Amino acid sequence: MSVMKDRLRELVEMLPEAEEQTALRFLEYLAERGGDPVLRALAMAPYDDEPLTDEDREAIREGREDAAAGRVMSTDDLRRTLGLDR
Repeated sequence: MSVMKDRLRELVEMLPEAEEQTALRFLEYLAERGGDPVLRALAMAPYDDEPLTDEDREAIREGREDAAAGRVMSTDDLRRTLGLDR
């Protein structure tokens, strides 16, 4: 067993009961993010602080129209297209 996991277990045992749910949700988030390459890439991407352009706004509007009209691709289809299906 690793030293880090031993320390994690110690910390979990030290948590006040009122914080257990928060810790559980956070650890589940980390575990899920770590196993999905798309979520990991999104989580590691730098924050985009550039202002939206008129072109950006138009693309967002078009995307929302497509979504409202059902012109979308399922997550499973996207994964297959990108070769990420498991």
